[in-house]
Amino acid sequence: MAKEYVIRDSLTGRDIKNIREILSMTQKEFADFANCSVRTVENWESKSEKITGPVVTLIEILLRKPEYAKKLALPKDRLKVRLYYMFGNMVCTIIDVDELSKEVVIHNYIDDPIYRAFGVNTEPDFEDYEEFLESRCFPRTRDKIKLELKRLDIPFYDPMMIIEKTNGRMADDDFWIKIER
Repeated sequence: MAKEYVIRDSLTGRDIKNIREILSMTQKEFADFANCSVRTVENWESKSEKITGPVVTLIEILLRKPEYAKKLALPKDRLKVRLYYMFGNMVCTIIDVDELSKEVVIHNYIDDPIYRAFGVNTEPDFEDYEEFLESRCFPRTRDKIKLELKRLDIPFYDPMMIIEKTNGRMADDDFWIKIER
């Protein structure tokens, strides 16, 4: 069967060490990025024989587009609350919020606006953030809302409290929200 991609068949330990150095990553950081153990990275780098498997494709992509590693990095600077807007187990948008100062900073990890928390809006303000939260809850005008709030053990309608209880899950929808304080 003929190959359909221009990707080499194998790597050497030196190739892996080179890309790790290009990315300015320690073995631990590269292991985290490649979703493997530090011991695996150590083994790869010490091998003199050919290395095959999915890591070959990863290294090819990183050699051609090393900025992808930075693009996928979790932002270190954060505000008081961090929300992960997820589609299944994929992070689509990270939303950092300081509710007292009404500051909102987002980081999109996907190009398709359909999967982003704020769609095409890349610089949402606090009002956009509040609208987003409400969009991930049942409407405040819902019939028998007091019964629903009581079922969730929430004293009043508060989108953040509702999302903390429901993960912002909606019927027939694979999006959800993880909150870190």
